Amino acid sequence: MTQLPTPTAALAGVPAGLQAQGVWLGRRQLFVRFAAEAETATMYTADALAGEIRRATARTSFHSVSISGRDVLSNVEYLCIAFERASQALANLPVMLDIDGQRPAELDALKSFVRLAQITLEGSAAEAIAERAFESVARAAKLGMQHALVILADDRTTDSAMLRFAERAHETSDATMMVIHPGTGIAVDKDRRWTTLFERASALHGDVRLMLRLPPPTGMR
Repeated sequence: MTQLPTPTAALAGVPAGLQAQGVWLGRRQLFVRFAAEAETATMYTADALAGEIRRATARTSFHSVSISGRDVLSNVEYLCIAFERASQALANLPVMLDIDGQRPAELDALKSFVRLAQITLEGSAAEAIAERAFESVARAAKLGMQHALVILADDRTTDSAMLRFAERAHETSDATMMVIHPGTGIAVDKDRRWTTLFERASALHGDVRLMLRLPPPTGMR
């Protein structure tokens, strides 16, 4: 019987590090990072990735595994095969999917091994992008995954936009964990803006968190 070829993907590596943002910020994770165009990529078969996960988890302990990088959900078949073949090593290790939320339908295939779907959204994202991100939050909730919305605020992100995100998060799922990260250079200690904002946001949704990101190289995603 002819064996079908194992899928291959371009990864920026499988490093260990501290999560830079979101719900599990500061946790030590094993990162499966799909390479962006500007990054040096190494081609991994699904078997090679599964072997790397088994070796890494046998050597040291992690809080969780993070799947992140460029267009993660264009590699669903690859991920399903790799994580199935590494399932024994992952038996007690939760898996986080850190994505931009632009491929909501692809989440279905990952239900068996993803515990947390973390949807990361730029605070000044276009409406169409934000809409698909919320579709992904809703899909993750329906699939029984823990689900988080991470807002990367910058100097173009208005308070009204963040309040709309909080309102939408609650309408989508009251179990959504919403994290707002102020951008680099945004002062959070100069006035009462953030205190007032969070008072208003907490009235709209019960789980809203303000956290500073861990900068590289300490923080990774």
